[in-house]
Amino acid sequence: MAIRRRVDKDKGGAGIVLPSSGADAPARTTVDGAPPSVPGGAVATDTATGAVVAGGVAADTGRRPIGEILVEKGVITSGQLQGALGVQAAEPDEGRRRLGELLVAEGVVRPAVVVEALAQQYGLSTISMMRTNPETTTVVRLPRETADHVDALAIRQLEEGVLVAVGDPTFPDLEAILSAALGDIVTLVVAVPDELHRSRAEAYEAAEGMGDIIRAFDARQVQTQPEETGASVQVDENAPIIQVVTRIIERAVADRASDVHIEPMENRVRVRNRIDGALKEVLSLPTSMSQALTSRIKIMAGLNIVERRRPQDGQIETVAGGRTLDIRVSTAGTVFGESTVLRILDRKRALYGLHDLGMPTDVEERYREIIQSPYGLVVCAGPTGSGKTTTLYTTLQAVKSDEINVMTVEDPVEYVFPDINQMSINEQAGITFAGGLRAILRQDPDTILVGEIRDIETARIAIQAALTGHFVLSTVHATDAASALHRFIDMGIEPFLLSSALLATVGQRLVRQNCEHCSAPYDPTPEELAFYDKAGGQKADDGVFRKGQGCDACSGTGYYGRVGVYEVLRMTDEIRDRVIDHAQADEIRKLAEDDGMVSMHARAVGLIDDGISTIAEVMRTVYVV
Repeated sequence: MAIRRRVDKDKGGAGIVLPSSGADAPARTTVDGAPPSVPGGAVATDTATGAVVAGGVAADTGRRPIGEILVEKGVITSGQLQGALGVQAAEPDEGRRRLGELLVAEGVVRPAVVVEALAQQYGLSTISMMRTNPETTTVVRLPRETADHVDALAIRQLEEGVLVAVGDPTFPDLEAILSAALGDIVTLVVAVPDELHRSRAEAYEAAEGMGDIIRAFDARQVQTQPEETGASVQVDENAPIIQVVTRIIERAVADRASDVHIEPMENRVRVRNRIDGALKEVLSLPTSMSQALTSRIKIMAGLNIVERRRPQDGQIETVAGGRTLDIRVSTAGTVFGESTVLRILDRKRALYGLHDLGMPTDVEERYREIIQSPYGLVVCAGPTGSGKTTTLYTTLQAVKSDEINVMTVEDPVEYVFPDINQMSINEQAGITFAGGLRAILRQDPDTILVGEIRDIETARIAIQAALTGHFVLSTVHATDAASALHRFIDMGIEPFLLSSALLATVGQRLVRQNCEHCSAPYDPTPEELAFYDKAGGQKADDGVFRKGQGCDACSGTGYYGRVGVYEVLRMTDEIRDRVIDHAQADEIRKLAEDDGMVSMHARAVGLIDDGISTIAEVMRTVYVV
């Protein structure tokens, strides 16, 4: 979008960036360089002026009427436009709704489409707040009162000026107000009001007090810093950097985050929370804080703050939000500094029962039959973050009793069971999975959990344990239940040993569920429908597909919580014979389905049909053959 700068001296503001209206202006794009668009299906509310769009041409401009734009776009017909204008004309002057409001209220158009037309009317670009992460340092430059008054949010600093999202570009003297408040040039983009309101609330909540903390930190930076050493140091609990770390952890707990990613970038430090398996940016900090932030976390985790090139792992025990947390810390050097990942483990988290994992009744019954065996190997297969460890812990809860000795070897122990013997591996001390498993076998175990089978040595010991009268549970990284068999063979395990020891493999994924508070019908894209048809889907039971639109309950993501998607491949005599003959995974999968296994992708498609999840989420998480 071509732009020109106008300095409004009468308003006392800095330069204001406005779109050019010349005939030579290039095709309009969004701030990301893509064709202008607004995410569909969002539910808009009235803007700060009590309306969504204007109904006609402004008195002092030559802008095209919004109705004309909607008709031209094919969104409404001329008859629908005339009908809405008639309703509008019959309403009293005071409280008369604008055309966009009427069309949305009558269900003729989606609010997002009206906002797109409004942006076109004013020659502006659109922005999706659901895919935008405002920079904290830029947000705080615009006072909250002003932002609420004009329905705006400062997004980020541009090379020249500030990018500002607005919900109602018809607000009187909008550019001048924003330019004066920011003391800078402004570039306006239009957002869906509901998305903007939610994003603004989250942004200012995250930034609350952060501006003062950042300024206090910068003030301290001018002082001479003590030489860093690996030894413990006295810590001022009111120091700005400590307040930042505390806020990061507290925000993660409030967001139900499983992980926190603190990532130094070229011009900022990005903080993202993994919520229901997907990352969401929650904070943007100045680069000057990067090293101090990492050092503070290292001190808390007992790591060497001088070593910045070698990856380090540690653990923090702390209390946040009244909950006792174990936080696993991992650091690794990147181009712009050390990236830090915090894995948050809640000690008081309720342990799941098998019925809570999301297994359908037939799968749960089949799985319960398998784990009642006194010996043999059961393996959970899936990528990182697919819930394998949770399934193993739940299985232990189902099989443990006072009559058997249950032991585990894990890396590390994530949740402590009061009546189970758990061992944490420590490679620096020479305790590996294989070494720990050997030690466990001398402890007279009945049931053994091996956190992960990574190499042939661990795999061979686990299989030997299963063949000598022990019930062994473990995990392996594989795409599905059938592929897990080939992972063992690829490691070097003889097929006849594998087929003799293995009871079953469980393929699994975690799929985000639609937020029940904002789930609504939506139209999938052609690509999503093609994927859905390929997966063998049938039209949803109620005739429509459903998707969360984003609300306060789900932090604007449209999803709340996850459900497990499982497939259980039980070893039969026929499958054992085919494994010994080195059959391909597709052939083994077909035999398992003939035996009653329902594949993960079929289960996931069922979630779409039931309105529990979306096609996009299944595409993201579930491997479809």
